[in-house]
Amino acid sequence: MGEVTGTPAPSRQARHARAAVAAVFLTNGALFANVVPRYPQIKADLDVSNALLGTALAAMPLGALLAGLLAAPAIRRLGSARVAAWGIVALAAASLAIPAAGHWTVLAAVLAVAGALDAMVDVAQNAHGLRVQRLYGRSIVNSFHGVWSVGAVLGGLMGSAAAGLGLPLAAHLALSAALFSLVALGALRFLLPGAEGADRVAEARDLAAGDGHPAAPAAGGTGVRTVTGHAVRMLAVLGVLAACGSLVEDAGASWGALYLGGELHAGAATAGLAFVALQVAMTLGRLTGDRVVDRFGQRRVVRAGSLLAAAGMGVALALPSLPTALAGFALAGLGVATLVPAAMHTADELPGLAPGTGLTVVSWLLRGGFLLSPPLVGAVADLTSLRIGLLGVVLAGVVTAVLGRVLARGVAEKAAPVRA
Repeated sequence: MGEVTGTPAPSRQARHARAAVAAVFLTNGALFANVVPRYPQIKADLDVSNALLGTALAAMPLGALLAGLLAAPAIRRLGSARVAAWGIVALAAASLAIPAAGHWTVLAAVLAVAGALDAMVDVAQNAHGLRVQRLYGRSIVNSFHGVWSVGAVLGGLMGSAAAGLGLPLAAHLALSAALFSLVALGALRFLLPGAEGADRVAEARDLAAGDGHPAAPAAGGTGVRTVTGHAVRMLAVLGVLAACGSLVEDAGASWGALYLGGELHAGAATAGLAFVALQVAMTLGRLTGDRVVDRFGQRRVVRAGSLLAAAGMGVALALPSLPTALAGFALAGLGVATLVPAAMHTADELPGLAPGTGLTVVSWLLRGGFLLSPPLVGAVADLTSLRIGLLGVVLAGVVTAVLGRVLARGVAEKAAPVRA
């Protein structure tokens, strides 16, 4: 049976808030993507080796891991709207320090700060997007992640154009920072007002009054919360699911071109299409995923999608050729398109946790997956081959199909209990 989607039309405030959240996601995707095409110039300006540049770039996910857990207390104190919008302004300001970095260690410090800010913005924008989704009563969060991907492409195109035109790095990043700061602050006035968790309090009261179910603990209340073993186990499983999503996404970003160019002997231009195939399919999956989730439920969609990803990449690796490889990467991206949004939604709905806590922990574990998956796949590839290393995508799909049963079935339902 499909999901029932006969929900009331959203209010004008909800529609405006949805557009504002989409603008924040777009801005977050585009802002730092402007920097990526300028890496060759940054490397030349600093006169460093690939190894030193790579070390500096690794500071960004490291900063995200070190400071990412601060997102929950910041959201509870300031609200997800302010953390998301003003966090983008702070991230834009941090990007202005990149051209002034005269040494790779200074660049690493700047990128560590940028990673920390990006992690907080990421949690806050998802938290606010899920607030808006609760007003809609149907899935909309996948579209936000799709808009983020569109923003990343937009930012990459802007950076590439600036590099091609020979625009000085400082001027380019100043224009980017000013533009996206204005967009973020413009969106802030249309984001939802009120304390975090206020909608959950109303929802809990409605359930208690209408269905006789016990009301959930007030998210903004003063009572003492006890984090149950169930919540801890759920966060651990959801973290594994998010990490599986990061492993699949990183397979295209870090290893796709190397696999096509090395083991399949594709040319440089063709080898880059592995990443493009995965990202385009993932973006399309996210932009259309909400309708599919509303029809079949996010748990069913994630589990079926993960099997599609595993089968697609499995066939591509079993029958190696350029067409099967591109199809395999595309099916992997499409298959996991709704995985991370579903894990975040389920974590945000866990009872007994303060607002933003579940979302923060899962986002933190997701970034840990992005940090750990490249060396793990690389180690397996060095011991065997990259073709064997990419079997991690197949394994991630199988693990997701098994553990995906804990996901909330739909946007208005709670997660299934995880057994000890």
